[in-house]
Amino acid sequence: MAKVFHLEQIKAVLKKIDPVQEIEKGFVAYSRGEVVVPPIGEMIFEDPPGDTHIKYGYIKKDDYFVIKIASGFLENSKTGLPSGSGMMLLFSQKTGYPEAVLFDEGYLTDVRTAAAGAVAAKYLAPKQVERIGIFGAGIQGRMQLEYLKTVTPCREVVAWGLNREELAAYQKDAAALGFSVQTTLEAAEVAAACNLIVTCTPATAPLLKADQIRKGTHITAMGSDTALKQELDAGILEKADRVVADSISQVMERGESFKAMQAGAIKKEDLLELGNVIIDRSLQRASEDEITVADLTGVAVQDIQITKAVYKKLVTFNQKF
Repeated sequence: MAKVFHLEQIKAVLKKIDPVQEIEKGFVAYSRGEVVVPPIGEMIFEDPPGDTHIKYGYIKKDDYFVIKIASGFLENSKTGLPSGSGMMLLFSQKTGYPEAVLFDEGYLTDVRTAAAGAVAAKYLAPKQVERIGIFGAGIQGRMQLEYLKTVTPCREVVAWGLNREELAAYQKDAAALGFSVQTTLEAAEVAAACNLIVTCTPATAPLLKADQIRKGTHITAMGSDTALKQELDAGILEKADRVVADSISQVMERGESFKAMQAGAIKKEDLLELGNVIIDRSLQRASEDEITVADLTGVAVQDIQITKAVYKKLVTFNQKF
């Protein structure tokens, strides 16, 4: 019978794992062609608004395959429920037998997404990060800072949000992580002050314009994970020296690159893939003046990697007690 694990157990063993390292290995395997990732399953709801993604796949010659179900319903707060939920299903690659159900309530999706942001910054952000700009004062906006701590010493942040109340709460939580946070409701203030910017919102219209982005800025865009969402003006990708996708095949149908290609601002040939950037130093940031964009739409290999790592620790932990 498949083992069942809940969020409290999952969080306990996450402390014994390096998610950034696991996700980085996954991107490399993906770009080397060692991962099978079918097209994303997706349901978009209108009343109330929400979406559910089904991502799944396997690494060749590995022990397991993973199916991830994750949902986001922004109006859940009206009923006292969290906006995100989900679970990870882990199966034997040898028999197809279900090995484990991880009722992570969407938490592992948040972890692997934040870890991916750290990976992108590790290889594309300027060496001297003056300030970190965060668009989105929710869970992901907080977790991005937590994982960016592992790749940059910068602790100065400018955070953009929808209202002063959520920004005040964000400022308090970020301070507990060791960050000094200035808050704003004006996107231009973030662009003017920060040379490492992370966008993690559900926006369907651009938050940043090309003429706001100064030389030497790196942007990691991760909120646009459907064909309807967009956080960056297409001109930003056209202006960028390097546009890096987590999955080139996936951003042909969603994400900032998809929107920019629709607008005729870039072509598929302009894109690099993150795994290849990790492998090949010549594809990484070449100067402090470059503008770089990482378009992270969320690839199933991230779910595979984090699920396997957590499951192995859970099994080891349970055997001890």
